[in-house]
Amino acid sequence: MTPSAQRLHDLRSILRTDGLDGFVLPRGDEHLGEYVAPYAERLAWLTGFTGSAGMAIVLAEQAAVFSDGRYVLQLASQTDGDCYQRLHMVQQPPESWLSDTVRATAPDGQARIGYDPWLLSADTLARFTRPGFVMVPVSRNPIDAIWSDRPQPPTAPAVPQPLSLAGRGSEEKRQEIAALLRESRQDAVVLSDPASIAWLFNLRGGDVDFTPFALGFALLDADERATLFMAPEKLSAETRAWLGNAVRIERPEALGGLLAELAGRTVRVDPAGSAVWFAQALRAAGATVAAAADPCLLPKARKNEAEQAGFRSAHEMDGVALARFLHFVSEQGIGRSETELSARLDRFRAQGEDYRGESFPAISGTGPNGAIIHYRAEPEKARRLQPDEVYLIDSGGQYRRGTTDVTRTVWSGPGPAPASVRDHATRVLQGHIRLTTTRFPAGVHGGRLDCLARTALWQAGLDYDHGTGHGVGSYLSVHEGPCGFAPAARPIPIEAGMVMSNEPGYYLPGEYGIRFENLVLVREQPVATQKPFLGFETLTLVPFDRALIGIALLDAAERDWIDAYHRTVLERIGPLLEAPVRDWLEAACAPLVPARATV
Repeated sequence: MTPSAQRLHDLRSILRTDGLDGFVLPRGDEHLGEYVAPYAERLAWLTGFTGSAGMAIVLAEQAAVFSDGRYVLQLASQTDGDCYQRLHMVQQPPESWLSDTVRATAPDGQARIGYDPWLLSADTLARFTRPGFVMVPVSRNPIDAIWSDRPQPPTAPAVPQPLSLAGRGSEEKRQEIAALLRESRQDAVVLSDPASIAWLFNLRGGDVDFTPFALGFALLDADERATLFMAPEKLSAETRAWLGNAVRIERPEALGGLLAELAGRTVRVDPAGSAVWFAQALRAAGATVAAAADPCLLPKARKNEAEQAGFRSAHEMDGVALARFLHFVSEQGIGRSETELSARLDRFRAQGEDYRGESFPAISGTGPNGAIIHYRAEPEKARRLQPDEVYLIDSGGQYRRGTTDVTRTVWSGPGPAPASVRDHATRVLQGHIRLTTTRFPAGVHGGRLDCLARTALWQAGLDYDHGTGHGVGSYLSVHEGPCGFAPAARPIPIEAGMVMSNEPGYYLPGEYGIRFENLVLVREQPVATQKPFLGFETLTLVPFDRALIGIALLDAAERDWIDAYHRTVLERIGPLLEAPVRDWLEAACAPLVPARATV
């Protein structure tokens, strides 16, 4: 048997022993986060698929693995087609596939489908409430019984985020959230999102790659008392003293016992962002569960003045690194492998003052690999940059002052880019500009703005299969809710202070991918009306490749925006660069249409 087939066989043996007809395995951990520590990579261990969004369903005779449009090609390349159907989770939702398959294979029975209550949210579990099968919680994940060399949970130290960067103290934040609970007539809230805990207690850690989380849970009462459930070895005496006596520290194993003491109280649990285990445990204890969004999400997303200043500073450092990198690519990139190139960018970033590492695995795709939306180059398979082709680099950095995420697409040369490539790239850039320059009334959500980034592509019968943008945390997750730009974005209004990405793209399978991404800060816009309006301040400071811009396709306003943006990049970044790179940046930021000489 292949490794995938053997693991699938072993899992099915356990399911039969446990009286289960199938099992639902999402990609995630007990915090339901995008980035997880190695001990929780059960989906990757079972199927081989390493993307950040996915799910497997294993039945006695059939199995399927699902992901979204970002990972269609990766799903096909990493998983065994003899073991799994590979499906698009939006076009064919897992719960629908399960329902259809169970009806076809056992139309007269009631299949028992196991799930780990630590890995599914209440909202996800509700989608699996269908005729023909019953969802059965398991006390131990069956993957753990066959994963003999499973890593141990991480125990990296939790460290304070200083007030100069956080902008607000933990006590003030706890007072704000407790007031929200009182307004909602709720006695307490359970917090399981590491980003919310990091924000609320002004803590950062190293338990998860790419995201400075200290994993744990928290319980905050409406009277402002807080309990932090975290392995004590993560918390030094200095960190405990910094948290203060108002924060009680308990081991994560104590969580169940303390929830059992909440009988008769109303406890808020996020039905989308928390494991269903919490609601089940609270109801079993006699508590009333108030299903409502994590109350930290919006306050965390609204960056205060100190956090906004930190973002600007981080993007200046990031802009210096990207200028050095793009200069290197222009001079020495051809013949370098995708992994060599991304490693070189990481080394340039490491020269920054408070760089802490990448904010996600860099997407470094040459030629046809750039068309794989969330491509991950592997050293032994990495392609080398060839002359006269497209290179896409999507990467980000974690700085203690802020988090960055930037995508640039460049033409390797030395010849000119074909007209078709320039047409596609220019349409993507036009969409980027239209979203960046829009003004919109307060109360608008990202789903209403997403089409602005697609219009120029739509006019040519083109589109892309991913959202246009996401929120970004302040030295937290590079993908932050609750707002984003996407056709199906949650109807939550965008607010001043949010940092979001603007990243339209176009992908021609087997040929190339194009994406241009900047981060933008939502700000109030003065307009001659009584209604408040919002707009965007661009934070990213990296030039666009002129070789990919079809100047004749742009209108005057679009040309002016690009020239103004490039002037800002040159003014902010140029003085921080050494001569060879500064000379390159000056050429990269020159006006698209040189001014005519006057007589």
